[in-house]
Amino acid sequence: MRRNVFYSRSPRTADPVPPETTAAAPAASTPVPKPWRATWHRLALPLTLVLLLVAIAWWPGQPQRRLTQQDIDAAVLKTLETASLPSRARRAQEKIAPSVVRVAGFVTDKDGKEIEHGLGSGVVIVESGLILTNLHVVAGAQRIELTFHDGTESAAIMTGAQPHNDLAVLQALKLPDDLQPATLRSTADLAPGDEVVAVGFPFGIGPSTSAGVVSGLGRTFRSPDSKQAIVNLIQYDAATNPGNSGGPLVTMDGEVVGIVTAILNPSEQRTFIGIGFAVPIENAASAIGMPPF
Repeated sequence: MRRNVFYSRSPRTADPVPPETTAAAPAASTPVPKPWRATWHRLALPLTLVLLLVAIAWWPGQPQRRLTQQDIDAAVLKTLETASLPSRARRAQEKIAPSVVRVAGFVTDKDGKEIEHGLGSGVVIVESGLILTNLHVVAGAQRIELTFHDGTESAAIMTGAQPHNDLAVLQALKLPDDLQPATLRSTADLAPGDEVVAVGFPFGIGPSTSAGVVSGLGRTFRSPDSKQAIVNLIQYDAATNPGNSGGPLVTMDGEVVGIVTAILNPSEQRTFIGIGFAVPIENAASAIGMPPF
């Protein structure tokens, strides 16, 4: 049935009384519903629904079962079985990689042609562009060229040296937009068996990463070229070769504990046989006047 539409809230007037009823006895009046009753009829159903919903929401549910250690272990095991997590060595490499640089030294031969004189690695330790490397990488070079992680190339000058530790300090003349210095860590708690990662440019290939452990502390190495003994070295077994010299030796947290300096090899092949040496970062940092840890 079509409902009538009311356009006003004005009360409707009563119909006029027919003349013939004026002399008659008064008719019984029709009871008029009270306003509050009409309102209640309109709101009864919505209010009932609201109260029902509130009751359901506050009704105490079934108590949840408490998690046991067995439940937690099972969930962790399931995650390890289904998720592919990066290795510790990978995480260390990702943290140190932006701070590792390729270092090349050049000289001019008697024919006036520039040739590569030394090749190694370095690590940024101050955001202003200060870099640590090995002295034997850049010693005698007439020009030093750096290649940063993002591909930026820059000339560099040597601003300091520490010959007894085979260390050199370089200052880059051009910096990448977002240069990230490495985080240095004291070797005070370093011990044999601790995992380490070496990052650098072996034979110019890289950056390359190898992992191993600390094999010993307080070692001495005598260079077959200079015959100079370097003392208090970290011995490690992460694979390193010519070109790794000057690169960082880092913990699994990606923090630098040493500067790769030498490999032990009884032959003249200059290839890795399982023993490498790094200068502790405390000694290396002193080369640029950094305070001890």
